[in-house]
Amino acid sequence: MKILFLNPPFIGRFSRTSRSPAVAKGGTLYYPIWLAYAAGLAQKNGHDIRLFDAPASMVGLEEMDSCLGVWQPDMVVIDTSTPSIFNDVAVAVEIRKRFLNAFILLVGTHPSALPVECVQLNVAIDGVAIGEYDATLLELATALEKNTPLEQVAGLAFRQEERVILTEKRKLIQDLDALPFVSEVYAHHLNIRDYFFAAANYPMVQIITGRGCPHRCFFCVYPQVFHSHQYRVRSASNVVDEFEFIQKNMKTVREVGIEDDCFTASPNHVRQICTELIARGIRLPWYCNVRGDVKLDLLQLMKKAGCRLVTVGFESGDQNILDNMQKGIKLEKYLQFVKDVKQAGLMVHGCMMVGNPGDTKATLAAGYEFAVKANFDSMQFYPLYVYPGTEAYDWAKSNGYLKTTDFSQWLTSDGLHNCVLNTPELSAQEMVALCDHYLKKYHLRPRYILMKLWQGMRHPSEGYRTLLSAKTFFGKFFGGQLGDSTHD
Repeated sequence: MKILFLNPPFIGRFSRTSRSPAVAKGGTLYYPIWLAYAAGLAQKNGHDIRLFDAPASMVGLEEMDSCLGVWQPDMVVIDTSTPSIFNDVAVAVEIRKRFLNAFILLVGTHPSALPVECVQLNVAIDGVAIGEYDATLLELATALEKNTPLEQVAGLAFRQEERVILTEKRKLIQDLDALPFVSEVYAHHLNIRDYFFAAANYPMVQIITGRGCPHRCFFCVYPQVFHSHQYRVRSASNVVDEFEFIQKNMKTVREVGIEDDCFTASPNHVRQICTELIARGIRLPWYCNVRGDVKLDLLQLMKKAGCRLVTVGFESGDQNILDNMQKGIKLEKYLQFVKDVKQAGLMVHGCMMVGNPGDTKATLAAGYEFAVKANFDSMQFYPLYVYPGTEAYDWAKSNGYLKTTDFSQWLTSDGLHNCVLNTPELSAQEMVALCDHYLKKYHLRPRYILMKLWQGMRHPSEGYRTLLSAKTFFGKFFGGQLGDSTHD
């Protein structure tokens, strides 16, 4: 079967795969990770695939038509997200005009949370894949080819005349080693120079070593809607095999991003990977997302294995707020982590959030003071972004805190994050203003600037990366537009 995997055009370099999809002010654009994994598995199983990422090169459907030529897909898989859903359905309508007989499927966190509603948005939508969709697409392709009932395909919502049929829930993929290297898919189908992460060396690639997250943070969308709280991992040898592939075959890559929601959810898994990276002499730097409770010995091993940077969602410097958002961690752990990560010699990109239950100006000030004492390499301050399917969305909606339920309002007109919450303690305007204030204040401190200058002198590559990020930062500073992440 011929299958088109489409990251559809929207507003500029819209980062649809980010945990908070938007046009990032720091310039970050994530790879279409999940589309690429599914495309690779489909190709591995004999399907003729095309992967087209419109936001990466800022092109439209006309350029897609030119790239495809006479090639006509039998199925079109369209990635979507909460803030882009209405645009993406409009794209599906245009796709229907081009490929009249193709089965058009929406994938992503938003249709996973609202499958029936998404199918009902337009008759151009034939169905929705719910959750992890790699195997769903294979079974769907077989059913379409053999003209067998779609009810037999697990993890699917599809249109049947005037009804929407929901099939049984799909079991999670357990053998992640059976999936192809996502970096190999990038190498064959994408231009890696189109992608950027402000805290990483450029160009970089993003991979996954495990799916799911065992932690219960009430705002995090991927574990609640897409991959579950069951953390499943690739074998260490499989992960390091991919590092070797990148090192040998993608020679311009200067960093690997491990984009697991929490890479250190299984310390033993991390230890095995690091030990094998060292044993094989892999020289590629890498970054990862971690929880602020990693022990010193593991941080030191990560550093020895090539880890350059960890990104950490601290979220708050107030214990009550951490408890309210179900972070499941004590502030004392953060304080110990601050000491340990510096002793290990790792760089840190930290994240602070405002708008969680009980948050006030005072609790955000406490978060800022924590950030200043930690003096990490970069920090972001951002309002709580709530997405359907999460406890945070249900909390905001049930309490009447949502300003709107029009998902297009989750972004500003130019694609930047938009705060849609008014809590009793803080209005949306106050949240954005406070985040802007602390973001500027943190990164314009003399102590911080001196630290970055010294860092750049000792490590010129870090200086160059910081210069690129600073150029974007100051452009937004003088334009009066800050407030969201350099991370997502």
